[in-house]
Amino acid sequence: MGRKVTLATCSLNQWSLDFEGNLERILKSIEIAKTHGAKYRLGPELEICGYGCADHFYESDTLLHSFQVLRKLLESPVTQDIICDVGMPIMHHNVRYNCRVLFLNSMLAPSCRKILLIRPKMLMANHGSYRELRWFSPWNQLRKTEEYFLPRMIQEVTGQDTVPFGDCVLSTKDTCIGTEICAELWNPRSPHIDMGLDGVEIFTNSSASHHELRKADQRVNLVRSATTKSGGIYLYANQRGCDGDRVYYDGCAMVAINGDLVAQGAQFSLNDVEVITATVDLEDVRSYRGELCQPLMESEHKPCHRVKVDFPLSTCDDFYLPTHQPIMWHFHTPEEEISLGPACWLWDYLRRSGQAGFLLPLSGGVDSSSTACLVHSMCVLLCQAVEDGNTQVLKDIRRVVGDDSYFPQQAKELCGRIFTTCYMASENSSEDTRNRAKELASQIGSSHMNINIDMAVKGILGIFSAVTGRWPQFHANGGSHRENLALQNVQARVRMVLAYLFAQLSLWASGRPGGLLVLGSANVDESLTGYFTKYDCSSADINPIGGISKTDLKGFLLYCAEQFQLSALRGILAAPPTAELEPLTDGQVSQTDEADMGMTYSELSVIGRLRKISKCGPFSMFCKLIHMWKEVLSPTEVAQKVKHFFWMYSVNRHKMTTVTPSYHAESYSPDDNRFDLRPFLYNTHWTWQFRCIDTQVSQMTANTSKQ
Repeated sequence: MGRKVTLATCSLNQWSLDFEGNLERILKSIEIAKTHGAKYRLGPELEICGYGCADHFYESDTLLHSFQVLRKLLESPVTQDIICDVGMPIMHHNVRYNCRVLFLNSMLAPSCRKILLIRPKMLMANHGSYRELRWFSPWNQLRKTEEYFLPRMIQEVTGQDTVPFGDCVLSTKDTCIGTEICAELWNPRSPHIDMGLDGVEIFTNSSASHHELRKADQRVNLVRSATTKSGGIYLYANQRGCDGDRVYYDGCAMVAINGDLVAQGAQFSLNDVEVITATVDLEDVRSYRGELCQPLMESEHKPCHRVKVDFPLSTCDDFYLPTHQPIMWHFHTPEEEISLGPACWLWDYLRRSGQAGFLLPLSGGVDSSSTACLVHSMCVLLCQAVEDGNTQVLKDIRRVVGDDSYFPQQAKELCGRIFTTCYMASENSSEDTRNRAKELASQIGSSHMNINIDMAVKGILGIFSAVTGRWPQFHANGGSHRENLALQNVQARVRMVLAYLFAQLSLWASGRPGGLLVLGSANVDESLTGYFTKYDCSSADINPIGGISKTDLKGFLLYCAEQFQLSALRGILAAPPTAELEPLTDGQVSQTDEADMGMTYSELSVIGRLRKISKCGPFSMFCKLIHMWKEVLSPTEVAQKVKHFFWMYSVNRHKMTTVTPSYHAESYSPDDNRFDLRPFLYNTHWTWQFRCIDTQVSQMTANTSKQ
């Protein structure tokens, strides 16, 4: 009957500037799409060069190599008889655009290798971690196209001099396809609205949408809403994996029709190529629109520029072809997201860095234990992937461990091959934390060491004393605040130096090749207040928990205790958070993190969201918190908390310029390097702002006394 179409979308683990690998993954996805009968294949945003090229987009090499890959795709027999939709940067009239290139390589006509159209991105992502306006310009000529002169290397293959470039849609023999690119779906003026009213039946979205905790439902709801309002078929493709930066792209390819999801890809996966296909009925779209949209579709509007192609997506004998039925999307809990997202990111980083494993200073506290559990979760995923027949994962594991015959049997055993933990004790460390670290290491299977740092600390202090004639003392022994803080910092910094020494040489000492990546374990709340020593053991190669709150980490450890049967975590969760950098009292810890910070971790989570997400300065934050915390704190106490936070934040902001690259998981992250662009030199007295708070407190107190 010629009304049912099979469409393919995908999630690809592309790597910035890895043109060889990116080409292989694109070709593999097209091959899989064809085996499932698809006549149209959609890939993720900028898949040819990788989305995260950043300032490499300025380089002519990036544009050149992208066209070279496009030529390989046009020439490949794999791309025959399927409309391919790929992403790459293109310069038009000396302006760089983020583009989709749609082409058809027809076997029916050997000379018919044609680029059908080039659609530039019209609405840019320029917030949070995204800086697209730094490298690209938006195409702002609605419903207009121009002629784009193809490079000679492409002309030689297609025989074309020019192709349509701009805001246009593709009209096949049986339907019409319109393109959206990533942020355009999230925009209040999404192109799919006008395209749908002009009769476009299939919408496609190529994305590079990163993972954040609790974000997946927004993405799914937007896709469903796009087709609920005006009908249509929506294909969503997304990047997957770590392509070279702090974010992790979590896949979630999907297909929807008339508000119903009919195909779903994995949100987290170690598969480099995942293709989702769906067979849908165009008549379902036409019937849906008949009642809801016809009056609006009849109204006057500027029509889309249609590029015609003599190619059908459907066949004449599709009567017996079953269509995909609606499904329910499975959403992960936040604890599952933490377990899966950073674990996949760690694996991409490890296998692409060329290193032989990880090293973690394991203190026996919540933060370092969370990092250890993420490595264990990674090993669980790796073993499952190998069991499921993922040959690429097995190949990468063998390369990491340096053994071509190795076959991982279980996560604990694999953990012992690629993960080293060390407890770095000082005279201020307790037996409780030492034992908790040792027990957790035993349960996850890491290669564990106990290291005493007192000799190194005393050696450094001896150098200082030899020069100055003074020996600093802890506050508990009569020392000043400056002495006390310096003595804490020297312990922390010695641990960093030793962590890197053991990371470089511990495998050498045991006769094994390679080095280890040092893992950090400072959470997002500690980064926000600067409650860590600059260049201490939180300084590392990468930090998988740097974008996760303490509250979420505690929930994650509870999940791990059940999911992975790690009983040691219950004792870790029950213990008060402490840095153990000051002398013990009767063998017990007297120093706690929350007491040092002057606020609880749950309070910090609220403050962090108000600062970043709600964009509150000191005064507006105070105005919100007096209502949010009115049941537990007076206005005066709220004012003290706010002023104390902003003092800590501004005094320690400089630390964020050197913070370890962290997995981005939280929208209130204070990462100065990519996400949270703010000064690092402040007037820490905040005189005007704090005076406004004090004035408001005085007015509230006066009003209360009158009552």
